[in-house]
Amino acid sequence: MGYTKLQSFALVILRITIGWHFLYEGGVKILNPNWTAKSYLLDSGGFLKGFFELIAGNQILLSISDSANAWGLALIGLSLMLGIFTRYSSIAGIVLLLLYYLSHPAFPGIEYLFPSDGSYFIINKTLVELFALLVVFAFPTSHIFGLQRLIKSNKTFLA
Repeated sequence: MGYTKLQSFALVILRITIGWHFLYEGGVKILNPNWTAKSYLLDSGGFLKGFFELIAGNQILLSISDSANAWGLALIGLSLMLGIFTRYSSIAGIVLLLLYYLSHPAFPGIEYLFPSDGSYFIINKTLVELFALLVVFAFPTSHIFGLQRLIKSNKTFLA
């Protein structure tokens, strides 16, 4: 079953805007040689606080985490924006956002050094974007608008 034009437009725009957010966040981190997630990890809360503090306290793990975070964000974002490998990118983005949420859950009684955008109770912007990526995964649009469509049509043309 196909999507209506409005559904297609809304899903493509959702995919591209999430992609832009990921690409921008990754690019900012990649282009800043002094960026590290250390203070963010040390500010973790919730039941996985010790795990994130362990990463922050080990230079090798922190270096791997920093690189995986920055490049993961950028590549996921680029994939979503270009419309290629979007289902894989959606899953990778969901995993990354889940790690962000587990690092800083919006649970009552947990206070963080860094202020958040607004006041939340369990649901925060990270979780909303995670579920938006679940929609992108469940309702793929690369075949409608993206490089995947061009590649598929070129294979048909070249066959």
